[in-house]
Amino acid sequence: MLDRLRTAARPLPHDALAARSADLVRLAGRYGFDNVRVFGSAARRTDGPGSDLDILVTRSPGTGLLTIAAFAAEASELLGVEVDVVTDGGLHADHEILATAVAV
Repeated sequence: MLDRLRTAARPLPHDALAARSADLVRLAGRYGFDNVRVFGSAARRTDGPGSDLDILVTRSPGTGLLTIAAFAAEASELLGVEVDVVTDGGLHADHEILATAVAV
C-alpha cells in the first residue's frame, strides 16, 4: 500500500524532465555524455506514475558501464523518477529508439 502511495506521489517522468532538463544536460556533461535525448513513453507523453524515464546519450570514448550506472543513479535522484540510460553507439541507424528520440 505504501509503495503504491509513493508511486502515485512521484511526478510524471515527462514533467520531472521538463522541470530539470537543463540540470540533467549539465549532469550528463559531467559524466562525459552529450546529445541527451528522451524516448519511450515520456517522449510520447503517455507515461504514468509508475513509468521510468528513458534517456539516450552519446558517450565519450572510454566511458564504461560503471559511469553509465552512476549517471543513471544520480539522474534518478535529481529528477525523482527512475532513469534508464541507453547509449547510441551500439544502435543500428534504423533503430526505433533513434527514430523516436527527442532532444532534451
